[in-house]
Amino acid sequence: MTFLGNDRWSVPALEALAASSHELAGVVTTSPKPAGRGDELTPTAVAQAARALGLPLAEVDTVKTGPGFKALAATTPQVLAVVAYGELLPPNVLRVPTIAPVNLHFSLLPELRGASPVQTALLLGLERTGVTTIVMDQGLDTGPVILQRAEPIGPADDAGSLGARLAVIGGALLVESIDMLGERPVAPSAQDDSMATFAPRFGPQDRVLDWSNPAPILVNLCRALSPEPAATTRFRGEGLKVFRAEAVVATGEPGTIVAVDAGGFVVATAEGGFRPLEVGPAGRRRMTVADFAHGAHPAVGERLG
Repeated sequence: MTFLGNDRWSVPALEALAASSHELAGVVTTSPKPAGRGDELTPTAVAQAARALGLPLAEVDTVKTGPGFKALAATTPQVLAVVAYGELLPPNVLRVPTIAPVNLHFSLLPELRGASPVQTALLLGLERTGVTTIVMDQGLDTGPVILQRAEPIGPADDAGSLGARLAVIGGALLVESIDMLGERPVAPSAQDDSMATFAPRFGPQDRVLDWSNPAPILVNLCRALSPEPAATTRFRGEGLKVFRAEAVVATGEPGTIVAVDAGGFVVATAEGGFRPLEVGPAGRRRMTVADFAHGAHPAVGERLG
């Protein structure tokens, strides 16, 4: 078996497979990329985990062609396990494993196909999501389903907590799915495309708090983007990240501070009030809004955005 992934949420699945009875012939991940203030070349979370586990590792620019494809094919896997790799795989890659290419996706497919299923579940205010294993085809998360596990979304969940939990649940489900494929013929269930919903990648413009939206939507956006990259607005011309917030009863001009108290402040939206709970001023650490307000002294009538 060969593992293909990049993200920190790929790591629990890699660790689960390494602890299972399945032999990992190789781990393939993206080459190190510049990151941080110094733009130092930084390996993926999967590369770091593979080294810690002592697994054979290949860091490549792409597995679609060239050296990356050759490195993947050289592992001659029966199963290719793919978790949060971030690249749509072409037929030549999907044909490499002799049994099946298996993907772990962080939703109950066909719900939330795409790059941001965890974030979108939170943005939509869903009360339940889950994980799914599929036999990969050429589509985007369209392959037939092997197994699924549902997981409730708690009111305190953000993308960090929910994604981390799904990654662990998904790792166990991936091992169970590969166990099944090795033991007996498996007939995966075709997805009902008419029930499909989508979770496209969030762009920079999607992170901005738009006060013309109702407060509950803006609160969900903060949950979806926390702890990183975080929802954003501007206060007195400077960037302000909002990690956590709550909807409250309030009226006023959207984007205007309509109440200030010892706990912070409330911003009017198109429907209801938005009370930030944890924020990150530009260049500073994450803090409670009470600490922020103690230093910034926001005033009723000031605008955000």
